[in-house]
Amino acid sequence: MTEIPQAIQDKKTDKELYSYQKGAIDQIFEKFETAPDDHHLLYQLPTGGGKTVIFSEIVRQYLKNHKKKVLIMTHRVELCKQTSEMLTSFGVLNKVVNSTADLSDQDQYSCFVAMVETLNNRLNDDKLDISDVGLVIIDEAHYNSFTKLFKFFENSFILGVTATPLSSNRNLPMKDNYDELIVGESIQSLIDNEFLAEVEVFQYNMGLTSLEIGPNGDYTVKSSDDLYSAVNMLDQLLQAYLTHSKGKKTLIFNNGINTSIQVYYHLRAEGLPIMHLDNTATKKQRKKILKWFRDTPDAILTSVSILTTGFDEPTIDTIILNRATRSLTLYFQMIGRGSRILNNKSKFSVIDLGNNYQRFGPWEADLDWHAIFNNPNYFIDNLYSDEELESNFKYEMPEELREEFSKSKDVYFDIKKTYQDATFNGISSKVVLEKSIEHHAYICVENSEDVYDALGLAKMLGEDIDYRIDKYAKCISKSTHNFVSWLKNDYRLKLRAHLRDNFDEIYEQIHGHPPIEE
Repeated sequence: MTEIPQAIQDKKTDKELYSYQKGAIDQIFEKFETAPDDHHLLYQLPTGGGKTVIFSEIVRQYLKNHKKKVLIMTHRVELCKQTSEMLTSFGVLNKVVNSTADLSDQDQYSCFVAMVETLNNRLNDDKLDISDVGLVIIDEAHYNSFTKLFKFFENSFILGVTATPLSSNRNLPMKDNYDELIVGESIQSLIDNEFLAEVEVFQYNMGLTSLEIGPNGDYTVKSSDDLYSAVNMLDQLLQAYLTHSKGKKTLIFNNGINTSIQVYYHLRAEGLPIMHLDNTATKKQRKKILKWFRDTPDAILTSVSILTTGFDEPTIDTIILNRATRSLTLYFQMIGRGSRILNNKSKFSVIDLGNNYQRFGPWEADLDWHAIFNNPNYFIDNLYSDEELESNFKYEMPEELREEFSKSKDVYFDIKKTYQDATFNGISSKVVLEKSIEHHAYICVENSEDVYDALGLAKMLGEDIDYRIDKYAKCISKSTHNFVSWLKNDYRLKLRAHLRDNFDEIYEQIHGHPPIEE
C-alpha cells in the first residue's frame, strides 16, 4: 500500500496549499489584474482537487488587497455550510445568507455565502446590499440556476468553478456566460501524485434500449425505474456486488426512488447491511443514515441523486452505478464520491451497470475541456446511442456456464462478421444462422459423452441464442417482436434436431473416432 505523504494527512489543519493549487490561484489573480472588472472566468478542477480550498484562499487574498466585497453562490444548503466553514478556517469572516438570516448587520461583513434561490429572493426584495461586491464566486457553475442572477452583478468579476465545464442544459451553453476557461490539474495527474485514489472498473454489458430520453437530455426516471426495478436487474446488481465488493463499504447510485427502495429490500433479504436515502428524508434521518454509513465498515447505502455533490466520505471502497446517464457531469460526480484518498486506501472500485464507461470513456482519461466548453453540442451529439453501444457488445458466458463448456477453447461466434462475409459473397443471410447452429452444436458435442448430454447443454444456451438472434435481427433490419420471438424458437428447434441427426458425425470429427457405446 502506498504511504500517503504527510502533507496530505495534515492538509485540513495547516492549510498548506499544493503546488497545483498555488499555480491556479496565481493564474486567476493574473486575470483579476489584467482582465476587465466585469470579466467572467471559468475554472475547471476535478472533484477531490480542492476547489473550495482554492477559492477560499482567493477570497482571503482578494479581501486583503481589494476594497470590495465578495459573494459566493452555491446551489445546495449543505454546500453553503461547508463553504462557510472552509472560509472561516482560512480566517475569512463571512455571513451565510439563508432564509432566516438577519441582514441588519451586513455592513460588518465583507464576504457573504448564499444559496442561489435564497439570494434571488433577497435581491428581488432589495434586502441585501450588493453595490460594493467586486468578486462573485459560483460553486458548481455548470448548474444553470445561477445565470438568472448575473443581471445583478453586471460590474463584478465572476469566477465560476466546476469539475465539468459543460452546462446542465444544452440550450444554455457555458460559453454564453463565461468569457474564458482555465483548465486545472487532470485526474490522472492527481492520481499519479497521490491526491486521488486509483480506480478499478468492472463493466457489465447492459441492454438499455428500453430507456427513454427526457427533455433535459438524460434518461427519464420512469423508464429507468421500469428497467432497473425488474427482478433480473436486481439479481444482476446483487451478483455484481457479491463478486466485486462483498464486505466493502459501497455507495449505490440509482435514477429513481422506487429502484433504490427495491434495491434496499432485495439486498436486505440476503442479510446484507444496507440503508436507503433519497431527498424525501428529513435532516435528522439523513444525518443518522450518513453516520451509520460512516461508522459501519461494510455498509451499503443505496441512494438517489442526493449524494452527487456536497458529500465527502473518504472511506467508500466501491461505487455502483446502478443507472445509465447521458450527463458527463453526473458521471464524474458519481465516480468522484469514491476517489478520496486515505492512509489505508489508495484504490477504489466502480461497478458500472449502465454502460456509462463505454459511453464516456475512462473516468481518469484526459478530456479536451476547451473543446467541450467551446463546442458542447458537438460533444453531446457524438455520444454513442444505446443501440450503437449494444451493437458492439460481445456476449460472454457467465462463469458457471463457461465451466460446462470448459473443453471448448472459444465459445464466441461473431454473427455480425459472418453476416458481412455472406453479404459480400452474395450468399443468403440464412447461412448465418445455419453456421451459428453448427457452432453451437459443435461446442455441445465437444463437452458431452452422448447425445443426451449434448441436448442438455443446448438447453443451457438460452441467453447466448437470444443474443445471437437479436444481433442477427439488427443485421437484417427486421426487429418486430413477433419475428424475433419466432426466430428464437425456430433456432432452438433446429439446434436440437441438428444434434440428434449429427451427433455421431460431429463427435468423430472432434475425437477421431465414433462415440464409444457402453
